[in-house]
Amino acid sequence: MNSLSAILVGVLFAAGLYMLLRRSIVKVIIGLALLSHSVNLLLFTAAGLRRQPPPILPEGGGVPAGPMVDPVPQALILTAIVISFGVLAFAVVLIHRAYGTVGTDDLDELDRTDT
Repeated sequence: MNSLSAILVGVLFAAGLYMLLRRSIVKVIIGLALLSHSVNLLLFTAAGLRRQPPPILPEGGGVPAGPMVDPVPQALILTAIVISFGVLAFAVVLIHRAYGTVGTDDLDELDRTDT
């Protein structure tokens, strides 16, 4: 399972980097989304999947019995999802505005906005 997830993370990273190197802005946004998804999957894979109880202390403040699952990777992934959604939303709005001004989505054409 971990090797399959590692291969999937590598493929998503490679596809995201390939899309970032394209000339179209829309493809750059897709590459940015793929990179953010691959980072989330990397964090999830590195943390591992364990079937253990959540880290909730019993009433009275005693020491919890047995091993518990670590909530930090889940919190990191949730935070990364929220941040990547905000970055993607900002990038889509920025690209929509640039496309409306310049009239093209080619990155080489965007340096001619002075006319």
